[in-house]
Amino acid sequence: MGWILLLVSLALLVVLVYWQLIIAEGTYLGSRAVALLYDWAAPTYERIKQFDPAYEQWFLGLPLAQALEPIPAPLVLDVGTGTGRLPRALLFQPRFRGRVVGLDISRRMLAQAARLTRPHAGRVTLIWQDARTLPFLDAAFDAVTCLEVLEFTTDPTGVLRELVRVLRPGGVLLVSNRVGPDAPLLPGRAFPRLVFETLLASLPLEEVQVRSWQVDYDLAWAVKAGVPQGGGVRPLPEILRCPACGHNPLPMRAGAYRCAECGQAYPVAEDGVIEMIGR
Repeated sequence: MGWILLLVSLALLVVLVYWQLIIAEGTYLGSRAVALLYDWAAPTYERIKQFDPAYEQWFLGLPLAQALEPIPAPLVLDVGTGTGRLPRALLFQPRFRGRVVGLDISRRMLAQAARLTRPHAGRVTLIWQDARTLPFLDAAFDAVTCLEVLEFTTDPTGVLRELVRVLRPGGVLLVSNRVGPDAPLLPGRAFPRLVFETLLASLPLEEVQVRSWQVDYDLAWAVKAGVPQGGGVRPLPEILRCPACGHNPLPMRAGAYRCAECGQAYPVAEDGVIEMIGR
């Protein structure tokens, strides 16, 4: 009987570990656990996922570039940018004439993004920061994207509010929601489609469309309500907001963005990533 209980306990432990680390990717263990798991996976992430660049350019880059075409020099934020998949897909589009800011909680994923986006280095800015506190002024971006990320944040509803906060009126929101067989194993992180649609409807959004995208994801397109204010890439110091105290602007001096209010300095690393976490 003792051996049976031991085997059952070990089996339950294996199931629990698999759920927490493989399916949930550490989200129920906190943001540090999520960052650590992605740091570990970063060097082989692209090979493991086997992304199809043509698929990404056709189904993400092209429609987003088309939506932004009327806006002169659009500014795009990609939250949870990882290795820079969305920036690469968008910057590949000849009709896109703007810039992209990529933000992620995993420093090593951003190191990979810096390497892979090097051909577009003048048009990509990478920031190491948690999505729960986006370090930007309200209404700073013409488009905000967040793909395959929400379910791995500790507060997906709060992150959604942050995405909409930094989006300009008339700007485009592109965000995914986990569906498929594993979604019920992510309570509070993934939402049934009707619940997700209701959540989006509670935000200042218009023209909300939720469509099937992949086996495990729905993709939502929406426009922020209000009079459109798009056009023109503002200098980064003008839109950066100190995550510690909320002060703006953050002028660049001596290799770091510096807050005059609380004295925090956010350095630019050798690979170009602006490091805000833990400062």
